[in-house]
Amino acid sequence: MIRVLRWLVTLPLALLLYALLLFLGLMSLSWNLIAMVLHPLLPAAFGLRLGRAGISAGYRVFWHLASACRMMRIDADCLDTLRDEPGLIFVANHPTMLDALLFVAHLPKSACIMKASLMKNIFLGGGARLARYIRNDSARTMVRLAVEDLKRGGQLVIFPEGTRTVAPRLNSFRPGVTLIAKLARAPIQTVFIDTDSPYLGKGWPLWRVPPLPIVFKLRLGERFDPVTDSDALLSTLESYFRQHMEPRASDAPAECQTPRAPTLS
Repeated sequence: MIRVLRWLVTLPLALLLYALLLFLGLMSLSWNLIAMVLHPLLPAAFGLRLGRAGISAGYRVFWHLASACRMMRIDADCLDTLRDEPGLIFVANHPTMLDALLFVAHLPKSACIMKASLMKNIFLGGGARLARYIRNDSARTMVRLAVEDLKRGGQLVIFPEGTRTVAPRLNSFRPGVTLIAKLARAPIQTVFIDTDSPYLGKGWPLWRVPPLPIVFKLRLGERFDPVTDSDALLSTLESYFRQHMEPRASDAPAECQTPRAPTLS
């Protein structure tokens, strides 16, 4: 009986969440098809600006809808003051699959480093190619393209864990970000993503509804200047993140401790 009541309470929320995800998928697919047509027709510089602006606008609509439906509580306004600062690298922890969407929504001039396989994805590939996002199949090419983009005044979003967090609180950082900073002479702005929701973390399936609302809070950390010894800076960055990560779950920040619906699984 309790289980039946639990399903009855959670089902409307589950349907609303699925509707949001369906909207995101259809929007991404539509833009992807448009971008595939535009990519060979537009000059590279104009296509880059249009591609990044289009992706950013679409994700902003998604987050506004998610907040209006009270399915998510989002505080990422700290990024807005930095959206026009050229040649800046954003480095953040990576708790969920939604992290990149948060950054891109608030940073319309930013590029992401993506898995090479995603460049052929039906929902992402065309838009990513138009926006000149950076693929990671070749380390040397990835670094070169990232440096060139930063020197042209672009911004770069990197999750140095390389994948969503698996180890408690933080995975080990992978090399690359500090070398890019060194070669581009670009400062590194640290950003912390605080959430106590497991949704779309490593091993959490898309269809499984988490406790709601889902809460994300972004906060700016220190800014690090590039240095000659990029390996030492990478170690410093990882230590800094480990020391300043917010506690999660039962020890999560007060703004995350809101009444939630039970998990539907």
